[in-house]
Amino acid sequence: MNTPQSDLVEALRLCKGAFISAAGFSFVINVLQLVPTIYMLQVYDRVVPTGNLTTLTLLTLILMVLFVTMGVLEWVRSQILVRVSTRIEVLLSERLLKVAYKMALYSNGQRASIQPLDDLTSLRQFMTGSGLFAFFDAPWLPIYLAVMFMFHPWYGWAGVVTAILLVIVAYVQEKTTSRMLSEANGTAMNARNLVSKNLRNAEVLDAMGMLPNIQGRWLNSVHKVLRLQAIASSRAGLINAVSKLVRLSSQSLILALGAYLVIENEISSGLMIAGSILLGRALAPIDIVIGTWKGFINARGQYNRLNELLVQMPAESKKMTLPDPVGAFQLDVAQVTPPGAKTPVIKGISMAIAKGDVVGVIGPSGAGKSTFARALLGIWPTSSGTIRLDGAEIFNWNRDELGPHIGYLPQDIELFEGSISQNIARFGDVDPEKVVAAAKMADVHELVLHLPDGYNTLIGANGGNLSGGQRQRIGLARALYGNPVVVVLDEPNSNLDEQGEVALGRTIQRLKANKVTVIVITHRNNVLNNVDKLLLLSDGQLSVYGPKDQVVAHLQKVALQTAQQQRAEQAHAGA
Repeated sequence: MNTPQSDLVEALRLCKGAFISAAGFSFVINVLQLVPTIYMLQVYDRVVPTGNLTTLTLLTLILMVLFVTMGVLEWVRSQILVRVSTRIEVLLSERLLKVAYKMALYSNGQRASIQPLDDLTSLRQFMTGSGLFAFFDAPWLPIYLAVMFMFHPWYGWAGVVTAILLVIVAYVQEKTTSRMLSEANGTAMNARNLVSKNLRNAEVLDAMGMLPNIQGRWLNSVHKVLRLQAIASSRAGLINAVSKLVRLSSQSLILALGAYLVIENEISSGLMIAGSILLGRALAPIDIVIGTWKGFINARGQYNRLNELLVQMPAESKKMTLPDPVGAFQLDVAQVTPPGAKTPVIKGISMAIAKGDVVGVIGPSGAGKSTFARALLGIWPTSSGTIRLDGAEIFNWNRDELGPHIGYLPQDIELFEGSISQNIARFGDVDPEKVVAAAKMADVHELVLHLPDGYNTLIGANGGNLSGGQRQRIGLARALYGNPVVVVLDEPNSNLDEQGEVALGRTIQRLKANKVTVIVITHRNNVLNNVDKLLLLSDGQLSVYGPKDQVVAHLQKVALQTAQQQRAEQAHAGA
């Protein structure tokens, strides 16, 4: 069975040609890195003994031309990697934003995080740094060792031994620091997410004096990160010192070896100096890799997280466009288990909602009313059974095509940073006529006009200076923008005063007159005066559903029977 490839792997595959080009430039650059060694060899062995200034001039001119060529090639290579990293971010940023959105959606906000986007940005930055250049240069180490063997076999073996020692140092660094750095990064991510979530509830923390306790939890995470990073950095510092010791001492020792070979008349004095320089150049990439190992560990962790996340949440295929919905629902033994939960909340509901029905959904707390709304809109999938809109399963609709036909007012009102008109228009192209029409439908037009800047009033993510009732009414206008055919209102009067409830009732009556399918979830009975049908949920199951008068009569009959039974039991107990 073939393992599915993630979008990250696919993006890297699309950039394979650019990486091959960068590797080709690295080959030429590393060949040109031999120029200083050859130049010094020629100066010591040809120019100095003969005193020929013409030869020195020509060699220097050639050297400068080759240096300029090498500089241009290094600049071109860096530009290739900059463009590749930019292309990868462009290819994946929109996809990862959708992944982050789905993580928040399917976890009811518990896993809301922009970490995937941060990982992508950090990975792009690593790809343009010196660490990646070192990985391009390190494979050409055999070229330098081969040249050193050409100088003298002892030079070659000295280079091989030194390279092996540095590779061992790199391996030890990997084994002693990678696990700690990975754990530290994971703990730091959790701590940042904890702070982000707590800041959203700053009022609660301040009002009830919870900040010291929350701060204590955060500090524990910070101290753990600092402890792990300190240990890893301490070990890395020791290993870097050993690496530097090996590299510097090897260059001095090979100079001593060269002096011995010169004394024995086995090599020239030029080869003695050239060999030392060449060894330093050969070992430089390995030394840079060791020095940037922490960045490599972070980049590897970012790559693994992104790859795993993209495999777990593959891109949705574009579905065939369906005709505009009219607003008829059919539920067949629908069972819904919230993401992350083990037991279903909606348990085998079968019912039909016709176009233009105004249905009130009631039931005790925990009965599954909000889950029912999310499932009806396709926010949470069914674990078994089906929910169909106009005959098509709700998940078979393209969300961007279905969304304009849906109005949703959630229980927790969230307005977004921008103007009131932008919020009502759902941050699409603001059509003033449609914005005003939606505001009038929600009976909020006059309220908006009395604000300092009217529809241009800027609000923050939490609604700015708007009261809870004002936010709820603007959220209702947003739900009604564009004349949707289905409107789901989850506790729409939870923050409304008497005037707001009257306005809400008028809005529902207008929707009813326009044959809009309306689902109203509420604990308060006032709004139920405007519904046609009632659905009573009990422990996630359909208890009663039908025309309002029949359901109310049934509930009254059950309540009367229950009261009579209780009185009979009390009388029997008294006897």
